Amino acid sequence: MDAAGECAGGLAGRVTVYTTLGCPHCQRAKSRLRGLGLPFCEVDLSRHAALAQRIRKLTGGRTAPQIFFNSVHVGSSDDLQKLAPEELQRLVRMVREEPVPLDAPPIPGEENQRKRGILSDGETDSPFKNQQVCFCGLALELKRSCGIGHHRRGLKVCRDSFSGRQLMDGLAREKGLDKHCALYKISIMIYQQYSSGVTFFDQTKNASLVNMLKRVHQQNHSYLANVDKRSSGHCSPRCTAELSEELRRTILKLYADHLSADGKFVDYKAMSRSPIFEKYCELTIQLQRVELQSLSREEKLAFFINVYNALVIHGHIRMGSPQNMWQRYRFFNYVSYLIGGAVFTLQDIENGVLRGNRKGVAQLMKPFSLSDPRFQVALPDPEPLVHFALNCGAKGCPPIKTYTAKDIASQLRTAAEAFLENDEGCKVDPLRGEVHLSQIFKWYKVDFGDTDEKLLKWVLNHMGDSPKKSSLEALLKAPCYKVIYMPYNWSTNGMG
Repeated sequence: MDAAGECAGGLAGRVTVYTTLGCPHCQRAKSRLRGLGLPFCEVDLSRHAALAQRIRKLTGGRTAPQIFFNSVHVGSSDDLQKLAPEELQRLVRMVREEPVPLDAPPIPGEENQRKRGILSDGETDSPFKNQQVCFCGLALELKRSCGIGHHRRGLKVCRDSFSGRQLMDGLAREKGLDKHCALYKISIMIYQQYSSGVTFFDQTKNASLVNMLKRVHQQNHSYLANVDKRSSGHCSPRCTAELSEELRRTILKLYADHLSADGKFVDYKAMSRSPIFEKYCELTIQLQRVELQSLSREEKLAFFINVYNALVIHGHIRMGSPQNMWQRYRFFNYVSYLIGGAVFTLQDIENGVLRGNRKGVAQLMKPFSLSDPRFQVALPDPEPLVHFALNCGAKGCPPIKTYTAKDIASQLRTAAEAFLENDEGCKVDPLRGEVHLSQIFKWYKVDFGDTDEKLLKWVLNHMGDSPKKSSLEALLKAPCYKVIYMPYNWSTNGMG
């Protein structure tokens, strides 16, 4: 590897420091990291001109050092020194526990892999392109070169098969991939198996690639909710529009049976025992082989809003409801579905797809890099109205509904009006000259406008005719007014 320094020892992830020769700020940053007991990868940008340009474009900074914890851009040496203790602790814990993600900034060794075609920027074997690529040869090569093909599960020996750990280690050793890239490669192999009917391992009956992927993800602290078994079917992916409609109808039935009258509370325990939920779980398995590239904007909105809301419920049933900030962080960053050959977490769906690849709350970088195949699925522009359609499982969220592509614009507009009509979403106090808004407007203010005036005009334009709207309209004509963001109710929307 062309990166010098104290690379990776004892870390699941990576701290990367991009430096220039003789820079005192770089020295201070490295000294600080050593004081924290953190190994790091140092990359001298003066030796890698092309990489230096990429890092400048990625960070917007032309000075050194530029520091990353996995894919999180911390910034300069001063930025590292000024980090709040709790934020620093969170970042340290992240690189100790979490593997390097696909969108982490590159280091020279990875650049060489790209040049050799192992990890191309264009990802020519992208699962979204639905190419009939056969990875059978790779599997057989790994069997021969690594001497693996059997593994034990308790007292039972599974012949002619790989465990998830064996396959990932084999890819890392033979192809020079890091763990995250190997995991993505396995995802592609799974997708191609579904779309081409390729059988990767002769006589494999006890360990499918999906089970391997699930075990590997569990070892990496992730939860894929729809890989309990392999998707059925042989040659062609499931029509996304048809599957979306079937999922929508099933969700509607679940909602009708297990939601309270106001649509804000869910009986998760009863839902988990429902035969309809079992049917829903079977349907989610088919998400593994849908085609996403051909979806229109309206179809993407309806599909991913419905999938997000369902995945939240799926996560609450299988993992339990998050009770504090750290649990919520893990929930939204790890509960995921395998969709069309790629993994989408709740954060990926909301901020990557529906918000046009914008940074989420407390995120320092965009969800998808330009080379990430999921970037191809993201909406070209953010849709502010999705914030009134997504339900994260908290009482402060908008009511749970489902959406159809045919009338998505009208449905989202109605959802916004309903949210603003409720005092939990918006309150106007004309006597004090105050507008009280949900924290949603603060967290995602960039989606609604850069100033209070633009934000309130957006709110006004999306209100239904009412005394509240008239009060807000009059308030906006006053010489001064104040916007106050109300506390968010994070308590679970589960019954009991």
